[in-house]
Amino acid sequence: MAGLSPQVTNIIIILGMMQVSKRIPFEDPNVLNLVRALYIASNLIIAAIYLYVQVQINKKKDLTTLKYVEPAPMGSSEEGKLVTTTVHAYDSQQIKNSFRSQLMGIAMMSFMHLYMKYTNPLLIQSIIPLKGALESNLVKIHLFGQPASGDLKRPFKQPAGLMSGLQSGPAQSDKKAVEAAERAGRGGVKDE
Repeated sequence: MAGLSPQVTNIIIILGMMQVSKRIPFEDPNVLNLVRALYIASNLIIAAIYLYVQVQINKKKDLTTLKYVEPAPMGSSEEGKLVTTTVHAYDSQQIKNSFRSQLMGIAMMSFMHLYMKYTNPLLIQSIIPLKGALESNLVKIHLFGQPASGDLKRPFKQPAGLMSGLQSGPAQSDKKAVEAAERAGRGGVKDE
């Protein structure tokens, strides 16, 4: 599965786990509690990974200036906004977004499981978010020690997804786009 995209492997995992979950007796309270424990453990591992990455970001405190043109909102006739920040601030914002995404997933799963009494998604949501956390760019850089070049160059490219065609383009960090935005006077807000 090394050559497959993350979306394809997610679909394979989901389809496989749906078949496995059909054979699991969720009516048995012991089995249900084990699956709940697996889900909680998975989220604790993700939180520990993100906390470790946050500590590494703060320890490195890379104050290298990062300039890029943030794309305009979809459907807007405006042009992109110039963003001037540091690598530390950019990474901190990205890890906060990752935490927020994890908490939204927990909230949705809690609603589905506790209120609507769905049990099958617990198993799938024990694996997919953990896989996503381990594949994230910040984890690759700060946990696995990969260099921040190529696909890991900041600003990170948004992964292609099912809705990527509806979103605005990626952030542009090439010199030509940044200089054009500076000349046009778009944005120029420095995040600290």
